[in-house]
Amino acid sequence: MKNLFTKISLGIVACCFSVLPSQATDGYFGVGYGTINKGLAGAGVAYYQGSLINGNPAGIAFLGKRYEGSIEFFNPNRKFTVTGNPSGAQGSFPLTPGTVESDSKLFLMPTLGANWVLGDQSSLAVTIFGNGGMNTDYPTDVFYDPSSETTGVNLAQLFGNVTYAFKIADVHSVGISGVFAYQYFKAKGLSSFAGFSSDGTNLSNKGTASSTGVGFKVGYMGKILPNVSIGAMFQSRIYMSEFDEYAGLFAEQGDFDIPASWSAGIAWDVTDAFTVMADVKQIFYSDIRAIGNSMMPALYNAMMGESNYTMGMNAGPGFGWEDITIVKLGVSCSAVENWIFRAGYSIGENPVPKSEVLFNILAPGVVTNQLGLGFSRNLDDKGKQLHISVNYALNNDITGANPLDPAQNIKLEMNQLEVEFGFSF
Repeated sequence: MKNLFTKISLGIVACCFSVLPSQATDGYFGVGYGTINKGLAGAGVAYYQGSLINGNPAGIAFLGKRYEGSIEFFNPNRKFTVTGNPSGAQGSFPLTPGTVESDSKLFLMPTLGANWVLGDQSSLAVTIFGNGGMNTDYPTDVFYDPSSETTGVNLAQLFGNVTYAFKIADVHSVGISGVFAYQYFKAKGLSSFAGFSSDGTNLSNKGTASSTGVGFKVGYMGKILPNVSIGAMFQSRIYMSEFDEYAGLFAEQGDFDIPASWSAGIAWDVTDAFTVMADVKQIFYSDIRAIGNSMMPALYNAMMGESNYTMGMNAGPGFGWEDITIVKLGVSCSAVENWIFRAGYSIGENPVPKSEVLFNILAPGVVTNQLGLGFSRNLDDKGKQLHISVNYALNNDITGANPLDPAQNIKLEMNQLEVEFGFSF
């Protein structure tokens, strides 16, 4: 069994590197991770059953020996619409009116996790999972790049978490994860901005660049009443090496760290077979300059010859994303023998303000609300289970003026469907 698990692990790592895609709801993070958690729309900081795949690290202390794998099929739909004719004003940068949809609409994402019990009080887990969310592939030269017939970006991330958790009492635990991250990025169709970049040769059409980094996550989980659990976790900022090939695009010379976040929640066992849960989560996008720096007035200052504000500099233009807060609600019901049914709803904020629609054509992560449904089926009396989840990110849009030609408006729009199949034993 161990040899089989090792072979499967290596296979999934290879798959992750080859198919990491575009997945988003909490900004550019997934609504949840793992089939169980996704069926709850990401709720469950205080629900240990969904803790293995990037959940609360304290939860694995109650999980027992477990191996889990899944594969997800998902379909993101992203488009933008430009309305209004170009003003013709000197120095303006109009876009071609009309609607353009992003290609690349179907992706696969595998996930793998294992938890081992180290005695009566502690557990060790290893998980591998992917994340993406800044992915667009427009079949036109949106920004009039003469060297590229298409426009878009692709940011994908692969995480490996090593988690240790121990019980500090029979019903309380703490856990810590070492988070290891690999990410790659590619941009095309942006060469028209070379005159406003600190390094125009490392701005666009440079192929795929990669970076690595490390961080940590800590968590707590425990019962405050016989049928009420609480949980909390914090993930640090993950400091990544720079994308040297895109040093003229991202602020801080190609730096693209992964933002910190925290979550807290409660789970109430209304009956032995019915649990309700609620979480709150916050992500600090604005702390990452490449993500949080506003496009304007930085780009205007660059156009005026202020070199400190050119693309790639510390104060250079970014995507202008704001910090967001998300509320997640979930229910789990095991009243039918051998079945567990789940549902959840995630209610979030849009990180993209109206003033930042131009650059966010490349990363229209404007989805705010998502519905999750799922179930598990016991396959035998030894712990084998089949899991299925379905998630739909409700269509959302945002409209703002083109800051480089206010005679035009730009509307960003996105929705997403995900279906995941998992197996655990």
